[in-house]
Amino acid sequence: MASRKRDIGKEILEGIREIKRGERGRVTKVPSVSSIREQTGLSQAVFARLLGVSVRTLQEWEQGRRAPSGAARTLLLVAAKNPHALLDVE
Repeated sequence: MASRKRDIGKEILEGIREIKRGERGRVTKVPSVSSIREQTGLSQAVFARLLGVSVRTLQEWEQGRRAPSGAARTLLLVAAKNPHALLDVE
């Protein structure tokens, strides 16, 4: 059986590309960002401010072009369970 030499650098880069495309990595299911915002009754501008992100970032999340990560994802999960939680910090 012939031994094939691995290209570790290429494998790492492909892995990073898969993660960026959302094909690999840890996934935490976040409900629709727009539905969470609608439950709160807040405008995009106010909701974005409370999350600490730009309106543009919020729009990209709502349109599925980007996905929230880290603390923003956690805040969205809290808001999904308790839509008025964000209002308490204002």
